[in-house]
Amino acid sequence: MSVTPRDPADSQVPRVRGNDYRVLRPPERFTPRLRVSVVIPAYGAQDKLDLVLAGLARQTYPAELTEIIVVDNGSDPPLRLPEGSAARLVVCERPGRAAARNAGLAEATGDVIHWLDSDVVLTPGALEAHMRWHHTAPYLSVTGYIRFTSAPLPDELPDDLEAAFEPAEPHAWLVGLVERTDGLTANPIRPFSLHVGGATSVSRRLIEAAGPMDEELILGQDTEMGYRLAQAGAVFVPEPKARAYHLGPTMRMREQKRIDRVSHAFVADRIPTYQWLRTHPARQWKIPHVTAVVSGTAGYEAVRSSVDALLASTVPDLSVVVTGPWDTLDRDRRAPLKDPNLDLVLVHGHYEHEGRVRLATTEEVHPSVPFVLRLPAGWMPGEDSVARLLRLARNEALGLIRVLLDETPDGVVEARLERVASFSRARLVARPGEPLEDAVDDVSGVRWVTGEEYDFSPSGDELPELVGRRAAYKARVQAQAEVERLTKENERLRGQVAKWRDEAGRWRKSTVELRREVGTLRRELHAAQRQARQPAPPVTLTGRVKRVIRRRVLDRLPASTQKPAQKPVSDASKQATQQATQQAQAAPGNGTHPGSNGHQGGA
Repeated sequence: MSVTPRDPADSQVPRVRGNDYRVLRPPERFTPRLRVSVVIPAYGAQDKLDLVLAGLARQTYPAELTEIIVVDNGSDPPLRLPEGSAARLVVCERPGRAAARNAGLAEATGDVIHWLDSDVVLTPGALEAHMRWHHTAPYLSVTGYIRFTSAPLPDELPDDLEAAFEPAEPHAWLVGLVERTDGLTANPIRPFSLHVGGATSVSRRLIEAAGPMDEELILGQDTEMGYRLAQAGAVFVPEPKARAYHLGPTMRMREQKRIDRVSHAFVADRIPTYQWLRTHPARQWKIPHVTAVVSGTAGYEAVRSSVDALLASTVPDLSVVVTGPWDTLDRDRRAPLKDPNLDLVLVHGHYEHEGRVRLATTEEVHPSVPFVLRLPAGWMPGEDSVARLLRLARNEALGLIRVLLDETPDGVVEARLERVASFSRARLVARPGEPLEDAVDDVSGVRWVTGEEYDFSPSGDELPELVGRRAAYKARVQAQAEVERLTKENERLRGQVAKWRDEAGRWRKSTVELRREVGTLRRELHAAQRQARQPAPPVTLTGRVKRVIRRRVLDRLPASTQKPAQKPVSDASKQATQQATQQAQAAPGNGTHPGSNGHQGGA
């Protein structure tokens, strides 16, 4: 990514960490020295354009440092400039706002480019509020606050804009984004979303590094360019003092759902940070989330083990660049096994038709790729190693993660995960002779981790057997089957527990009933004993006790153990009956006792 050389005066620019621009502190009073080019794409609506140009004529920023370019994007009738206007008119026949802005950008000569829509009227101090920031640092994108008015259009721009255009609605989405992220300073995931074309100014050197607007996009050009500006090292600043009025509602306000449907279909391919739009588990995108760089000159087995391990990663949104002198290869057809470049030939042939691998003579990483992983050939990341490194970089907003793989007499062997935006910012602020990684540490942060901790391993002499996503799918299917099995077993055991609970309830109830009957028997036995002490025929007492005991015992026995009535009673019944009979006979006053009134005593 090319970056415009810094001015010597830039060497003392404060370094912004992440997007925390509060360290810059622009002064309220400053001496203007930077030129600003205001680029206004327009299609029809001459009445609104006249009001916009009238608002620019009232700006407090010096007119001699302000350039105004109106781009007529095929209006019929053609647009005209009001008499006395300082603007220049450029015609762009290719339809589309991106094409019109690029046409105006090609004509612009300012140090700062200010995008302005043809229906946005700036308040008098808006340009000055923007330029205060640009005089503080050379890598800023500043966005003003727009309010949407539904007031009738005046024939001429009134002196008091607030009285003419209020009440008006704020830009709710922009205000909400700023408030949720503490003014975009609290490590926001996508600060570049603040880049809206209606009222945003950008350092020209950032645009030169990022490139012009993408004319292939139907919608979403502002956000996509904002992402590329972030990749070039931009810091995004919301400026509430830069106020403007939008004359009427925007197309997005009228058709937000339909616009999102169209823009999301295109920006998902170009903005890897929008992971929530990349929901497919395996497909490839125009701009991958991470590109790995591996040297192809380290031997076939070493290169293949590293590249294959990367392709088997749990991060499918990944590409690999294999560097080597591929343009000099001349395969030996007669004696291929003796070819001195045989390993290079094997690497080239093995990956020539792999869509995610690019064979390049130099390191060629697309500037929009957010992360670059530099991996020494012969070292293999585990299945989840890349995903874990990316998670660490995102969670802690790191610009560089250095993975210690080995220590040799020649030095340290390491892998590196680099955030492209952090390195771009570091190049903008690095002082002459300063190591670039020191500047990266200042603007984003650097962390050392061990290869063992993140499951990196040397490949060895033989090609390893990789598991990859197919095995992960198989393991997931097996786990789901095991979950279903355990769920059924759990339900079966729940039913068994319920059954045993019912059984236990029945036993508890039976125990209570048995206790009651035992109590009844005891009372009857005591009554029988008292009666036995009184003179009475022994046969009557003994027979009654036998019948009571027999009935109670038989009632408590299981049905399967009871015998027919005509058969003799069980041994237990006999034993119980005999014991009761003996006790009754032994009781005082019984007719069988010697000396009683029975037959023996009365002989």
